Amino acid sequence: MSPRAVVTGIGVVAPSGIGVDAHWRAVTTGTRVTGPITLFDPDGRYPTRIAGEVSGFDAARYADNRRLVQTDRWTHLGFAATALALADAGLPARAPDPYGYAVTLASSSGGNLFGQRELQRLWGGSSRTVGAYQSIAWFYAASVGQLSIHHQFKGPSGVLVTESAGGLDSLAHAVRTVRRGTPVVIAGATECPLSPYALACQLRSGLLSPVGDPERAYLPFDVDASGYVPAEGGAVFVVEEHGHALARGARIYGEVSGWGATHDAAHTTAESGGDPVQYARAVRLALGRAGVRPDEVDVVLPDALGTPRHDRAEAEALRAVFGTRPPPVSTQKPLTGRAHQGGSALDVATALLALHHDQLPASAGPTRPADGCELDFLRRPRRPEAGVAVVCARGFDGFNSALVLRGAQPSGEGSGGP
Repeated sequence: MSPRAVVTGIGVVAPSGIGVDAHWRAVTTGTRVTGPITLFDPDGRYPTRIAGEVSGFDAARYADNRRLVQTDRWTHLGFAATALALADAGLPARAPDPYGYAVTLASSSGGNLFGQRELQRLWGGSSRTVGAYQSIAWFYAASVGQLSIHHQFKGPSGVLVTESAGGLDSLAHAVRTVRRGTPVVIAGATECPLSPYALACQLRSGLLSPVGDPERAYLPFDVDASGYVPAEGGAVFVVEEHGHALARGARIYGEVSGWGATHDAAHTTAESGGDPVQYARAVRLALGRAGVRPDEVDVVLPDALGTPRHDRAEAEALRAVFGTRPPPVSTQKPLTGRAHQGGSALDVATALLALHHDQLPASAGPTRPADGCELDFLRRPRRPEAGVAVVCARGFDGFNSALVLRGAQPSGEGSGGP
């Protein structure tokens, strides 16, 4: 049998809070944490002025000043989430066996705030120069590189760039890395798409919500859906070979038991909606590799983009996979905003915590499902029966991914896998 890959540590740095306890409390109480953008002033220039920000974040708690001045806030969030995940797993900050530890994170837009500041200095300042670290701080692989240096993780590392789908793809790649002989892999993603340039890029897609009321701005699957609200943050995980985790007496949240990915080969626009056939195929691949029947799934955490066409396409794909008796669907993205690859990683954290606490959280909407979006949205918490959750994500321009998670099992029980 292939080595099993389990999650032994979760680090959350998100609008819902810093640490797993704060995030789980926000999820179970249905606390909406989106609000006016404060990282810069969007008034009068941007139709979208609502976002999910990580409040009270002190980067200096997680990295020294030398590393902080070289990196963007997106990487600062990664430093924090990784430190929290390692502590949660009971592992040291510096690897005792550097080649036994690897880092595989997802990325998409890179170091926006750092790049914005330096480009403004280049074109608006008297010096017409940029700082020496501009060449590396904005780069989409910056977080992986900085974390591997900071923690001395020298195993096979990499970065996946599939927008929101990347938060799931990174975990699947971590499982493969474990099966190739690296016992510990850091996986997941953080994001910070809240700078003038980054927001302008997102606005051009036509997918952002222009609604100024945080309670009404982001309503996926609802009759009043108007687009998504951007967010920063995400989650990082310690993915560990099962025997390695047992040998050191680690607490196990759950197992990554199946993964599937497909591609639409189509540009994402507000009118496109995505291809439900390819999306459904990704979910079926994940279930098949996990050896899980559709009727064994306790809950689905969807992509929940929040535009009418994409929501209908997603609902169609889920009905195609699960038939007339779909499992409950629960999304917490309306509470936090959509943090791209960090958001799908955060969904994985929510699913693992739900299985760990034996409680499936109620969905944060919709209040009135739109036509074509009629799914079994979880209206109140319930206990899982089979201990199986499916997390779905779609990345811009055609990426579809699905991840099957099992709750912690006795050591004698196995499963399939990616």
